[in-house]
Amino acid sequence: MRADRLVATVLLMQARGRVTAAEVADELEVSVATARRDLEALSSAGVPVYAQAGRGGGWSLVGGARTDLTGLTSSEATALFLLAGPAAAVAPPVRSALRKLVGALPEVFRADAEAAADAVVVDPARWGERDRERPATVGALQDAVVRRRKVSLVYEGRDRRRSQRLVDPWGLVDKDDVWYLVAGTEGGQRTFRVDRMVTVTVTGEPAHRPEGFDLSVEWERVVDAMEQRRSPLSATVLIAARLAPILRDRFGRHSEEIGIDDDGRARIRVAAPTPLSIAQDLAGWGDAVEVVEPESVKAELARLGAELVARYARDPAGAREEVAVTERRRAPATTSARHTTSSTATAPSSTG
Repeated sequence: MRADRLVATVLLMQARGRVTAAEVADELEVSVATARRDLEALSSAGVPVYAQAGRGGGWSLVGGARTDLTGLTSSEATALFLLAGPAAAVAPPVRSALRKLVGALPEVFRADAEAAADAVVVDPARWGERDRERPATVGALQDAVVRRRKVSLVYEGRDRRRSQRLVDPWGLVDKDDVWYLVAGTEGGQRTFRVDRMVTVTVTGEPAHRPEGFDLSVEWERVVDAMEQRRSPLSATVLIAARLAPILRDRFGRHSEEIGIDDDGRARIRVAAPTPLSIAQDLAGWGDAVEVVEPESVKAELARLGAELVARYARDPAGAREEVAVTERRRAPATTSARHTTSSTATAPSSTG
């Protein structure tokens, strides 16, 4: 991409002070003619570069001008604006930061960055649903995470019992409008629901954050552990390969494809809290899904099937009798209609 190449050219001039078209061409693996056109394009676009002819000449930045975005490529800058742009609509500090970032870019790179900032809009309102309100304490917790200050909080557990905690806040997670705080405690890493925090006080005491801590990685571990507790039972099923993606989408992270059988069907492991839960999710697939194991899921499917048959299946003899009764009831009306039609048809000729 030419934009990436232009950024690389500016950074090369920053690093070396002065470059020739041949050096740029060699470094960026382009032709000398392309390198020269790029240098001229930078100058025409307002980037402070100038050429000096003669022996020892070349291209350099006027007055050693530099950009603070060293190492940032065009695609990286665009990605940054795509991520930050939606937040700018509701957060004035983000909007201000983006304006400063645009100003730090050379003129030739600004158009794509500004367009990226306006490329995505986030509408937090759901269709026909009431949004959960963001807990008022989130702002204080974010500040504590950034400034690395310990937090004193009163926390209400599932049993409604309250306890006083002093924690090292490591990061916040917003999962479908439910906020969680990942923190360090005397007992190790813990995860707290923010909406269960009765009070939150940011202290002046420095918080400790483990070296190399990665919030996204740790959150994945938290989610995996939670899902394992919520879905301790697994079942192995067979399904046509073309339907496997649909089944996996239905079970989400509670499914795993473990291979293809000799008959071409996909072998998938699915999980849920109980045999009944798995059976209920599979019942709608009918004979498109075959449960290999365990027997408990098979038994639940058989029981569900028997219940459905008992409620909705009709006795064949009774069904035939019902059809016969319906036909007999319709017969007089049909005969009468036939007579009426006949009389109506002959009327015009008798009056004509």
